Amino acid sequence: MRTELVSEPGDPGRPNEDFAAVALPASGQGGAVVVLDGVTPPRGGTGCLHSVPWYTARLGGALTELTVSLPDVPLTEVLARAITRTAAAHEQTCDLSHPRTPQATVVVARWDAETVAYLVLSDSALLLRSPDGAVTAVLDDRLSRLPAASLATDAIVDATVRNKEGGFFTAAADPAVAARAVTGAVPRGRVRALAALTDGAARWVDRFGEGGWDDCLRFVRKEGAQALVDRVRELERADARERPRRGKAHDDATVVYVELP
Repeated sequence: MRTELVSEPGDPGRPNEDFAAVALPASGQGGAVVVLDGVTPPRGGTGCLHSVPWYTARLGGALTELTVSLPDVPLTEVLARAITRTAAAHEQTCDLSHPRTPQATVVVARWDAETVAYLVLSDSALLLRSPDGAVTAVLDDRLSRLPAASLATDAIVDATVRNKEGGFFTAAADPAVAARAVTGAVPRGRVRALAALTDGAARWVDRFGEGGWDDCLRFVRKEGAQALVDRVRELERADARERPRRGKAHDDATVVYVELP
């Protein structure tokens, strides 16, 4: 089995808010990939004493452990349990009802001899490559389908569309959000490789138009995960020079690539 994991902060002076793990059980049967993208809060506080990296580390750690240790439990239930466990770690000190409480996007893929199961929540991406080279992109596109006016400011996003019906959903403190994730399963024989990308790495496709999702996975397979992140950084620098006010110039970028045996 070949695995690659690259994760870089968008700003070297700030902590990386992404989380990534590849888990291979001691039994030697199957494995899992977990990728989280912490949501950077706007100014004005979160109601929480803890940082976004604190949250993603704890949710990601719980999610990785439970995904592997509970192989027969559906991924939606695994995510719900991980959210509950993480909330319990700071519910006595923090206001978890605050709309900006630390939160994250989620990608999970878990495989055994028979099946590859997956879960995607919010705008990170999972790519599945079949033996014939065809690539399927598993996406939760609710955020991209919102009217641009709804995303005019971070305050509006928090107030009207985040974790609300008709908007989009992220993992925060409510385990019920797990039921909102995009989930599914495919036969193990139909998946030769997979890649999980946070939106900072997925910019290669959906912001800079370097190619489609199949091109993206082909690039990672041939050039490596680090090469994809390096190319995104080049494109971000060029974009910042041409359009200096176009949102976040650099974002945390994570790529996990796995070739299954």
